[in-house]
Amino acid sequence: MDLGLKGKTALVLGAGGGLGAAIAQTLAAEEAQIAVADINREAAEKTVAAIVAAGGRAFALEWDLGDIDAVPANIGRVEAELGAVDVLVNITGGPPPTLVSGQDAASWRKYFDAMVLSVIAITDAVLPNMREKKWGRIITSTSSGVVAPIPNLGLSNALRMSLLGWSKTLAAEVGRDGITSNVILPGRVATQRITFLDEQKAKREGKTVEEVAAASTASIPVGRYGDPQEYADVVAFLASARASYLTGSVIRVDGGLIASV
Repeated sequence: MDLGLKGKTALVLGAGGGLGAAIAQTLAAEEAQIAVADINREAAEKTVAAIVAAGGRAFALEWDLGDIDAVPANIGRVEAELGAVDVLVNITGGPPPTLVSGQDAASWRKYFDAMVLSVIAITDAVLPNMREKKWGRIITSTSSGVVAPIPNLGLSNALRMSLLGWSKTLAAEVGRDGITSNVILPGRVATQRITFLDEQKAKREGKTVEEVAAASTASIPVGRYGDPQEYADVVAFLASARASYLTGSVIRVDGGLIASV
């Protein structure tokens, strides 16, 4: 199936590893050219190297999403290197495990800037060119916690939830411009973030990491953690020309983990 991404410019945030790296490489395999953004330049360059080795085109961009003032300059660099952004994949890092109660205002502000305001500001920066071309894809990766809040991930559950309302509202505003806006959320996909969360839970509960992972796996209907490539393949479809009638949606890639309909 031709996804119609050849020659498109994709900006993938958080692409130095995990889900972001898999997404960047998958879009590159569809002949999109990729701006690989990550707070860790070395990690971003590693993803770029993998793309280039496979015959793709990409460049690395060190980007601290908590620095909202850096958005115009960084978007300018992407446009200078690869042209206007056609596909934006919003992936932000997650906060440390916490209760939702008792967190100070500084923590809320810090993670709101990095996880919510950054996504909004970057999207606003790329929308004018998408509207001019009458084509664009905004894909925002969140967490299964926005559907079924995850215990001890209070900041993450609350802040990521706001992106659902934003994305749905945006879809209505830009649909007639040929732009789609969707949210995609992972369940237990095998990344460093999930390993970290399993380790933290093991410490809290006095268990081994293997015991925690086994209990998590038992709750997943397909009986295993997901592979980042499986997540990336869904993102690639959402980014494609084939997905032009799919907007304002929340797509779960969770192996059936979330119990609600």
